[in-house]
Amino acid sequence: MSIEFERAVPILRMFDVAKAHEFYLGFLGFAVDWEHRYGENFPLYTQLSRGALRLHLSEHSGDATPGGALCVYMTGVAELHEELAAKDYRYMKPALTDEGSRLELAVVDPFGNRIRFMELKDS
Repeated sequence: MSIEFERAVPILRMFDVAKAHEFYLGFLGFAVDWEHRYGENFPLYTQLSRGALRLHLSEHSGDATPGGALCVYMTGVAELHEELAAKDYRYMKPALTDEGSRLELAVVDPFGNRIRFMELKDS
């Protein structure tokens, strides 16, 4: 038998579901796959996706620390930049930067988590 990794799904801490939805659904274009609470007045744990990218957001204090960072390797980062710029989001005007070997678009969510969308250039 061989070892095979399938995927990693980062868990990001959040504190406000409405703000998380505004940023991830409204601005970044993710969709809610599912939501879970243990009962009334319990923290939310949810999965969001856009294409093959999956993120878990959690209000649970022990799941993650605010201010995390992740790199998302992708194709079409320039198109994503155009899409986000067209939304004229009040709280973020991310720039597309040429880092030599890659194009990069960095965003920061309302809870201090940083996402770097990166497209490697052909060598």
